[in-house]
Amino acid sequence: MSLRHVLLAILIMAIWGFNFVVIRFGLDAFPPLLFNGLRFTVASLPFLLFLHSPGVPWRWVLGTGLVLGIMKFSLLFLAMNNGLPAGLASVVMQAQALFSVVFAALLLSERPGPLQWAGLSIAALGLGVIGIDMGLEASFVAFAIAICAAACWGFANILTRKAAAPNPLAFMVWVGAVPPLPMFALSWIFEGEAQITAALGSLDLRGILSVLYIGLLSTTACFAAWSLLLRQYSASLVAPFTLLVPVFGLASAGLVLGETPSALKFAGAGLILLGLMVNAGLLRRLLGRLFARRPAVA
Repeated sequence: MSLRHVLLAILIMAIWGFNFVVIRFGLDAFPPLLFNGLRFTVASLPFLLFLHSPGVPWRWVLGTGLVLGIMKFSLLFLAMNNGLPAGLASVVMQAQALFSVVFAALLLSERPGPLQWAGLSIAALGLGVIGIDMGLEASFVAFAIAICAAACWGFANILTRKAAAPNPLAFMVWVGAVPPLPMFALSWIFEGEAQITAALGSLDLRGILSVLYIGLLSTTACFAAWSLLLRQYSASLVAPFTLLVPVFGLASAGLVLGETPSALKFAGAGLILLGLMVNAGLLRRLLGRLFARRPAVA
């Protein structure tokens, strides 16, 4: 990869990692279901005038919009609204890679190899360690909701692969057009007119910027840039950059929000990242290069 594209990939990961801090700010301004509806309104509707077709059958658009837009993000926002710290959320959501492997095996007959199974086991152990610690803090419900969100993301990855959209940006913009009306209806039913009116009536600059950041920058702009990288380079070269998301997520949450995860949570996060590296074959490639550079013993 060129240096310019490496820097672009790192910038995207930094924006996606800081996204969890911005979600925390947004949840201070809006109830979670309303926030999700506003996010996708900003992310998709302005661009429908320029991207007239998703390029795939509508069942894939509606299915992905339901699972990814309505279910995954609503569950993530609910988890964070119920006490899941922003930095930890950035780590737990990476479990989507594990669910993707499981769903691919069940639905696409893609059998994981020994290294993938090893990676799955290590990351699952990391999730278990975090779950135990969250249980000790009486925040296990928020953690469980986040795991459900990660499962939805993993299933949405399978739907996206099956859709095989020729224009990924157009596909995602139309997927983003699915959630707004259902989310506003769900917000009206479960959060109520009083909460909605209070949130919109006391709207401040931080709330507005949160919606714009998550909708325009984190979703539309970053996905367009990510699609550019995936078109120019192999997925095996580009995908490992996503391991930087929880790194930026934990760092920004510590700096901005003052979050200080316990030693047990850090251990669990480390196991998840190690499991993802093993699952992606990244650790094997790094070790292979390290030992390949050792001079031969005379």
